[in-house]
Parts: sequence; C-alpha cells; structure tokens
Amino acid sequence: MTQQKNYNKTLIACYLGFVTQAISANFAPLLFLTFKSRYGITLEKIAMIPLVFYLVQLLIDLAATKFADAIGYRNCVVASQILSAAGLAFLAVLPDLLPSPFLGILFSVVLYAVGSGLVEVLVSPIVEACPFDHKESVMSLLHSFYCWGALGVILGSTLFFAVFGMESWKILTLVWALVPLYNTWNFIRCPIERLVEEGEGMRIGQLLKMPLFWLIILLMVCSGASEASMAQWASAFTESALGVSKAIGDLAGPGLFALLMGLSRLLYGKFGEKLDLTKVMAFCGALCAACYLLASLSASPILGLAGCALCGFAVGIMWPGSISISSQKCPKGGTAMFAFLALAGDMGAMVSPTMVGSLSELAGGNLKFGLLAATAFPVLLTLVLLVLKQRTRAH
Repeated sequence: MTQQKNYNKTLIACYLGFVTQAISANFAPLLFLTFKSRYGITLEKIAMIPLVFYLVQLLIDLAATKFADAIGYRNCVVASQILSAAGLAFLAVLPDLLPSPFLGILFSVVLYAVGSGLVEVLVSPIVEACPFDHKESVMSLLHSFYCWGALGVILGSTLFFAVFGMESWKILTLVWALVPLYNTWNFIRCPIERLVEEGEGMRIGQLLKMPLFWLIILLMVCSGASEASMAQWASAFTESALGVSKAIGDLAGPGLFALLMGLSRLLYGKFGEKLDLTKVMAFCGALCAACYLLASLSASPILGLAGCALCGFAVGIMWPGSISISSQKCPKGGTAMFAFLALAGDMGAMVSPTMVGSLSELAGGNLKFGLLAATAFPVLLTLVLLVLKQRTRAH
C-alpha cells in the first residue's frame, strides 16, 4: 500500500522558512550600534548592510525566474536554509577572523540574503502546489509566520540581552542559526510537488505580454510599498510623535505594527474561506490609506500611534492576498510568476521608504509629510483591485 503523503510536514517547514527569513531581516539591525562600538564601523558603512541585504534578495528574485525550475524546488529550498544558517553562523565569527570586520559582516549578510531571497521565491509556490483546501486562507496563515518570526526575534533578543548583556551577542547569533539548520532536515524529508507539470508553465515572454500580469505586478509593488513605508519609519515616527526612548519606540511602533499585521493574517487564515478576497483587500487598501492619513495629519500623538499600529492590520493581507489573486488569475504562471511577484514586492518595499525619507527631508525633516505622500500606494492598490474586479465581471 502506498503511504499517504503528509503535507502538514511541508507546511511546518514552510512556516519555519518564513521565520528564518524574519531572523535574517530583523536580527542584524539590532546589532548596528554594537558593530559601531566594537569594530569602529561608521554609520555610513553600517547603512550599507540593509541595502546589500535587500539588493541581493532582489537579484535572487530575478535570477530564480531562470534557475529554480531547472535545479528543482527541493534543492533550492534546502540550499536556502543551509545558506541562512551559514550566514548567521559566520556573522558570529568572521568579523574577528578577517582583517576587516566590516567585510566579514558583509560576506555573512550576502550569504543569508541569498537564503532569504530563495525562501521568498519558493515557499509560496511550494504551499500553492500542495493539495490544501481554501488556498487563500492557507497562504495568509503561512505569511503570518514572518510577522511572528519578526516579533520573536525582537522580543527574544531584547530579553536575551537584558539577561546576558550585549557582549553575548555572538552566542545568540549562533542560537538563531539553529532554526534554519534544523529546518534543513524538514525540507529534505517533507513532500514537495511541482506547481505545474514540466513544460506547462508559462514562459517569461508569455507572462510579460499579458496586460493582466502587469496589473498583478502593480498590485504587488503597491503591497510591498504600503507595508514598508510605515514599517521602516514606525520607530522614528513613534519616537518623534510621542517623545519616548528608542526601546519604547521600537515596541510601540514596529512591535505593534508587526503584531497587528500577524493578527490580520492569522484571522484571514481562519475565516478567509467565507470572504471574497478581492473585496477584503480593497477594504484593507482603503483602511490603510485612512491609517496613513491619520498618522500624518493628526495633531494628537496617540491618534498618530493608532494610525501607525492599525496600518499593520490593514497591510497584513496585502502581500499574501496579492499572491493568491495571482494564482487565481494566472494558474499556469509557474515559478517565473512567483519570482516576478517577489521581485515586484521587494522593489516596492525598497523604493517606498527611501521616497518617504527624501520627501520628509525636503519638508525640513517633517516625517509626517513623507508619510502623507505614501498614502498614494494603498490608494493605487485599491484602484488596481477595482480594475481587476471589473475585468472579472467582463469575462
């Protein structure tokens, strides 16, 4: 008798894949001041660390359109965990081994950024290929684990440093590296299916000729931008609006944002099968725009903080929802489509915080002006959803 495949093992591996990505994205920024004081690295150089991380992710998103299918999902996703574990482990040892500590840090970041990029491209199509009911709900719940991972890294690291001190950061780095190391075994053993049969997936040229595909790409850009504009500036906004310390600002700003974003994805994961995804996303787009307006126009610091926190709830469904809509509208898109979606989302997430900062600087350092301009992203997302809805009715 053929043994029935246990796709829950696949789901658990993918959950931990997003937790690994959250560790890669959120742990090093907690060490920036430690790098500065211990190794004498300038803030200008330290600013290159997140830039290199996201740039490498973008390049992997783009390259994956060519190699992911050829190499195979399992080989690629196992490599993603090995590279993530190696990058985190090297972060603890290379800065003291190499003549230039900064180069040691940067090399480590590149390694786990490659792993993070592979996770972003592969985990969603791996789950999409599993025979689960109510895929939109499953996808939303899957992406919530990035939020729980981010919260876990922030809270766990804060507690660890409070107990053992910042000088023990290398030990904690090695502890976090154990997560992808353990998950490597999960991905080796779990069942993984092909998203589409060999030869049936759409080619890149076919995708690029579809007007619908470009609407979906625009939807993904707006999703990434709507999320990142507030997420990246939440700490600075909270500190300036409430006049609190950085520790409290991080918990009240990015902490609440991540908590409500995860809660939004969790709730849709539980009740999503009863709801119309396009309508829910359009509502969230409108709510997100209202949150940006509340944060940027309100004279009350408490209302500004409420706008910042609620924005996390509003954007929660955008990224996974855009992926689910793409799968519905373009079921033969294959790995190339998922790679382009990740690329578009990362582009939005990389460009929008820079835009907010630049516009705020032009306004004399007024962060509220930059956030007001970012309202355009959720507004545009809502308009794209309305166009998609009209196209569906027409067909």
